Amino acid sequence: RRVCKAHTKVLRKVFLGLLCAAYLAYFIAACWLDFQRAIALVVITGLVIFFVGWGLIQKHYGAKLTKLLSPCQKCCLKSWPWLKWVFWLAILVGLVTWLVLDTSKRPEQLISFAGLCAFVLFLFACSKHHAAVPWRAVFWGLGLEFVLGIFIIRTNPGFEAFQWLGNQIQIFLSYTTAGSGFVFGDRLINEAFAFQALPIVVFFSCVMSILYYAGLMQWLILKISWLLQITMGTTPTETLSVAGNIFVGQTEAPLLVLPYLADMTLSEVHAVMTGGFATIAGSVMGAYMSFGIDPSSLIAASVMAAPCALAMAKLVYPEVEESKFKSKEGVKLSRGAEQNILEAASNGAAASVGLVANIAANLIAFLAVLKFINAALSWFGEMVNIKELSFQIICSYILMPVAFLMGADWADSPLVAELLGIKIFLNEFVAYEQLSTYKKNRLAGLEEWSGGRKQWISMRAETITTFALCGFANLSSIGIMLGGLTSMVPQRKSEFASIVLRALLTGACVSMLNACVAGTAPARFHCPGRPLGRAPEG
Repeated sequence: RRVCKAHTKVLRKVFLGLLCAAYLAYFIAACWLDFQRAIALVVITGLVIFFVGWGLIQKHYGAKLTKLLSPCQKCCLKSWPWLKWVFWLAILVGLVTWLVLDTSKRPEQLISFAGLCAFVLFLFACSKHHAAVPWRAVFWGLGLEFVLGIFIIRTNPGFEAFQWLGNQIQIFLSYTTAGSGFVFGDRLINEAFAFQALPIVVFFSCVMSILYYAGLMQWLILKISWLLQITMGTTPTETLSVAGNIFVGQTEAPLLVLPYLADMTLSEVHAVMTGGFATIAGSVMGAYMSFGIDPSSLIAASVMAAPCALAMAKLVYPEVEESKFKSKEGVKLSRGAEQNILEAASNGAAASVGLVANIAANLIAFLAVLKFINAALSWFGEMVNIKELSFQIICSYILMPVAFLMGADWADSPLVAELLGIKIFLNEFVAYEQLSTYKKNRLAGLEEWSGGRKQWISMRAETITTFALCGFANLSSIGIMLGGLTSMVPQRKSEFASIVLRALLTGACVSMLNACVAGTAPARFHCPGRPLGRAPEG
């Protein structure tokens, strides 16, 4: 034992060396046997080597490289006043050229692009301080969102990568049936929603807790946060929280910056709230996939929402105070208090019980309330000879222009508008469940129209709607957001309440902007998602 303590560093290096040698042998063998099969392994290994190597270079040679490149930096800063106009002009010319060439055969893309511009102008009109808008953050955020959208939807590598990732997540989540089938039985998990979709939340929460214990999630969030921060110029605290929202929910992401919440400016808090409203948690994403919603679209929407949420948050509530967090050195992420991986797994599973109960209770309550509202509206409508008046029909008329601006065909716009209304006034869980019904009707080959009502929407409208619904921006989330933040920083309750509605509006528009990007770049509309089945044997 004394020898081990005295030579801890040496033993650790020897162990890591042996581990790397073993992985190298495994990697070479995998590539030698079937390189096509090992492409995913090559990509993952390459990314890990890049980020680890970059971290080591920064740690050991960062100061020397900064000193070496300082003359170039000074030259760029000196020329930046006119270089930035050349840069933005080149982007504008490229965008216009691309739109002209790309939309010549698909003019419906122009409607989605017009919708994107309309939503941005609307949010600018709602801005708290018009003169203080940081246009660098706005344009970089929209640019990153657009580039991600083009890469994922239009290019073969991006499309195939996210399609592969979505399929792997579906396969991974299908292993939930090993546990839920043992506890509830095969019949229940195949027939009842509660025993089919909700156990996925438990499994995903358990896995996320393990990844947090291992430090992998913190590492990934920091890398994404670093990219957003250097491009958009946002502060580390708000950027960390929004980056975390790609993976966790609206109450978990602020925990990443809990030590700093008390001193954050209102603009930074607004960005934290907007990130929560504009995204969904990874745990519930698995449940949506179990409905048959396209996994690659859900993943793409979550990733694209991060830069867009930061950009629109700064557009609607620009910074007019002096932030205390200007450099990343003062922001650190903890690894949690668990002593080992088993405790982390157990805590993650236990923590999901409240979320599962909350989802089930909300579904029971909201679906029952929706049924009651529709019955009441139908009764009032019959008094003036209006047949079958319902909440969905009202939403379809009010929000139909919004659905059309996102890129849905005019014939599909009423149904898309219904889903938007359900998402905003009830929640996205109910909306995705209804969207899955439309998708199943289309795949089953049902007639498009039955009794004067559409039974399904086009694949283009399905994809656009998937992006538009991907966010927690609904009225019931206001209480969740305020309750979560107030429990962390009770003394700022009134300040949080003063900006939460503005953040809710911004978050809802971010999801619609994502839908507009999906409609502007529709090279292929796909809906290959399938309900989760039983995990492969063995």
